Amino acid sequence: MKISRERNVPVDQSNCSVLNQRPPVNMADYKEAPLATRPKTLDPAEYFKVSPEYRRAEEARAALRARMKREYQTKLNNPLRKELIEDPALTRWTYARTELYNHFRPTPKSSLIAGLIGVAPLFILCYVLKTDRDKREQRIKDGTYQRPYRLSY
Repeated sequence: MKISRERNVPVDQSNCSVLNQRPPVNMADYKEAPLATRPKTLDPAEYFKVSPEYRRAEEARAALRARMKREYQTKLNNPLRKELIEDPALTRWTYARTELYNHFRPTPKSSLIAGLIGVAPLFILCYVLKTDRDKREQRIKDGTYQRPYRLSY
């Protein structure tokens, strides 16, 4: 038995792999991550039920993603590159983030939030000021109000 120079662990001569290495994980032993769900295509119950058209569409999307990634990587790693790399998706995202009004779609949720944040505080403030003024006016009429700051005695 040899000792590996890099990690000082015994190495098996038959297949030159590190001993006590975990075997590859089978599909049955796969446990989902707590914050990520398993894709529908990897779900064992749905894996063989996917139609051929759906598989072809997934393969076409994967091929398009791979082609775009390869194109971006070649532009990024070009040593003679002088210009910036234009990413149309990033440009669209930036435009949508800066031009919110053009892309705003009113929904019941957005209307409720606008009412709670914009209109409700105004009505609450008006109610508080009005009731405070009415109470002070009533105490002045009854003669029980003591002014905190008297200008003359």
